[in-house]
Amino acid sequence: MYRFLLTPRWWGINVFVLLAIPFCIFMGSWQLGRFEDRVQDHRAADKQAAAAKTEAARPLTELLPVDTNTSGKQATATGRYGKQLLVPDRELDGKRGFYVLTLLRVDGGQALPVVRGWLPGDADPAKAPAAPTGEVTVTGALQASESPGANGVSAAGGLPEGQTGAISSASLVNLVPYKPYDAWITLEKADSGMKAVPATAAQNTGLDLKAFQNLGYTGEWFVFAGFVVFMWFRLLRREVEFARDAALGLTPAESEEPADSKERAKPRTEGEKAPASSSPTT
Repeated sequence: MYRFLLTPRWWGINVFVLLAIPFCIFMGSWQLGRFEDRVQDHRAADKQAAAAKTEAARPLTELLPVDTNTSGKQATATGRYGKQLLVPDRELDGKRGFYVLTLLRVDGGQALPVVRGWLPGDADPAKAPAAPTGEVTVTGALQASESPGANGVSAAGGLPEGQTGAISSASLVNLVPYKPYDAWITLEKADSGMKAVPATAAQNTGLDLKAFQNLGYTGEWFVFAGFVVFMWFRLLRREVEFARDAALGLTPAESEEPADSKERAKPRTEGEKAPASSSPTT
């Protein structure tokens, strides 16, 4: 009854199933591993952020370039404030507002973007307090350059003069007359009545949309594996039923043939008259 399993058609089906199931399980396990890695990175980032608040601030140059190990650590730099920009459409405590971003010119001609605080409402230069004059030393949490379109950072262009959508060296290099660092800091204590902007976790270390996409893909691959097994058993059962019907002399053609056609197909015995035609004579 199961000889059909040795036919070329079923050889192809079996080979496909034997390859598809391990592949689906492997891909599902890989996606699950990616999700677990992101969870672990998220926990490590939280621990690092908590530890950074109690660590002593270090010179900026000792913490560059910014990576997952240095993001969020307290950095200190000395210089003079220069050009000031506003970063619109930023939320804090569930309210919409804007950042006040001022470039701190340090030795060597480079400038460090410093978020001095947050204010509610639309970005308005009249609301933003002027930066302190003279040489200042700032301390704040070190952050990596933002990526437009990620983590709530606006990717919209056409902003008014004096505004920037993202805090990144690529965006600021066209707005300021000096070379900005590929990093920025947010002050631990905001200036002039503004609210301090909390540091964010390093990129790819939070439970963001990508993390839950990995979890969703994990479920999809395991569902695919179960579907392959289900379809194989369904095809097998159907083939077994066909083989059983054939062994009993039953075929779909015989079982579906109308009864009157079978009657017409019977051979007539001698002397048996054919049934009269029901069509009228002309």
